[in-house]
Amino acid sequence: MSGSHGRSVRRRTFVLGATAAAGTAALAGTARAAAFGWSDDGSNYVVDTGANLVFKVSKTNGDLTSLVYRGTEYQGYGGMNSHIESGLGTSTVTVRQSGSTILISVAYGTLRHYYAARSGENNIYLWTDKADTSVSATRYILRVKKGLFLNDEPDSYTYTNSTIEASDVFAKSDGQTRSKHYAKRRVTDYDYVGWSAGGVGLWIVRSNHEKASGGPFYRSLLRHQSADGGGLYEILYYGQNQTEAQRFGLQGPYVIALTDGGAPSSSLFPGTLTTSWADSLGMSGYVGANGRGKVAGVGISGRNTAYPYTVGLANSAAQYWGSARASDGYFSIGGVLPGTYTLTVFKGELAVYTGSVTVTAGGTTTLNTIAIPSSNDPGNASAIWRIGDWNGTPSGFKNADLMTYAHPSDVRAAAWTGNVVVGNNETAFFPCYLWKDVNSGILVYFKLTAAQAAAAHTLRIGVTTAYANGRPQVTVNDTWTSAIPSPPTQPGTRSLTNGSYRGNNHTFTYSVPASAWKTDTGQYNVLRIDVVSGSGTTGYLSAGTAIDAIDLLT
Repeated sequence: MSGSHGRSVRRRTFVLGATAAAGTAALAGTARAAAFGWSDDGSNYVVDTGANLVFKVSKTNGDLTSLVYRGTEYQGYGGMNSHIESGLGTSTVTVRQSGSTILISVAYGTLRHYYAARSGENNIYLWTDKADTSVSATRYILRVKKGLFLNDEPDSYTYTNSTIEASDVFAKSDGQTRSKHYAKRRVTDYDYVGWSAGGVGLWIVRSNHEKASGGPFYRSLLRHQSADGGGLYEILYYGQNQTEAQRFGLQGPYVIALTDGGAPSSSLFPGTLTTSWADSLGMSGYVGANGRGKVAGVGISGRNTAYPYTVGLANSAAQYWGSARASDGYFSIGGVLPGTYTLTVFKGELAVYTGSVTVTAGGTTTLNTIAIPSSNDPGNASAIWRIGDWNGTPSGFKNADLMTYAHPSDVRAAAWTGNVVVGNNETAFFPCYLWKDVNSGILVYFKLTAAQAAAAHTLRIGVTTAYANGRPQVTVNDTWTSAIPSPPTQPGTRSLTNGSYRGNNHTFTYSVPASAWKTDTGQYNVLRIDVVSGSGTTGYLSAGTAIDAIDLLT
């Protein structure tokens, strides 16, 4: 799935609704007696779409103060409105109508935010233009009244018994953990989030995230529910476990969509949404389709066809991505702002090729077949033994799946300790995360032939992220210990405890001399992996790292 205006060969959708109907709901609601237009009630601009939706925007700060669909109010929990970030201060809010479009503009310092409505549609289109860091992060949160939708994603439910980390990770009395961070999905995995119940669907369709950061595999808040209501998020920039610098500029549209209970129309999805009607609205930083270009690749050779491949484009101004076709690696990424980009080919989430591509407005940059050198994929190296797969993720390791929606202390997690014997389902028994204060010193048992024991070998440990500079130091048979490796660049915030293993993939290599091995082929060699760092605190907030793969090369 592409995060750009162009769609990939295969689209994924993410339906967060226990009773979402199959198929796609109609874009426009049935016309009713009220006419399309806006009014001023003294405190708010009131917009009637002429369908089934009436909403209000505060004239003071640009908050969404009311969202009425078919006569029912959906906006608001805990006495709070829906808004950018935690709400803007006093802003300049204006409204104007141009034919079948109404645009409300919000100016707060250097930030610009927009709401647009179209005649006969049950949608609100939103754009946000962030010019600098005067607003610390950029998100839009739609706050929804309690009791209207089922709690169908319990791991993101934030009303529980006790706080166990910071102020946003909780534990229930039964030992299960909850947090608004526990969303399970990467950006590339979903087009929309929301709920469906009682013949009504309420959704946020995400933008193409061209001005966001973190790439296609970034994980962030999507939604949460609590005792007093729920929230749907569009995260335009988030600093938690972030691998990239913040980008600035106009982001959108993202869409608040109301339906008859079904999924939002696929015509609203990022990459398929046509907004030529917005070209003349005068929004700050807006670039229409004519000002954008496209990148198309005829194929990618050197792939391991057992894995999905993704092609990403990134520079300091924008990011895009698209899936490579499984049969030949063909890809197409459209709606790209002009500029020169780093092109990265990912095997799973592991970068195996980088290049450069230039995009021009109105043009298509066609690339010949990209050849991935065999040496770029660590999985191609011949190994005596290997634990895990070189795919840029800890998938297959113990507790790996659970860690995208639970805290490591969760009762559902298998014990983080325990040693591993190569040849005995070693990947499933090896923990996906290692911490200095939890399971450092894990032992891996393996045997070598006489010829193997007579030679030096390279040991590799691949990681996907690290917390507090946690990195592996290894000891073989208690006779040889590696030097402490330098820490690679990794995000400086929490990661392993808030549902994300995604950082900067890095491979540590260790040259183990022949003298370290046991020469008796009937004996096990013992590899000890310790986590070292001078940072971190205790427990699951001690220095740690997430494992991609471990192998001993021939």
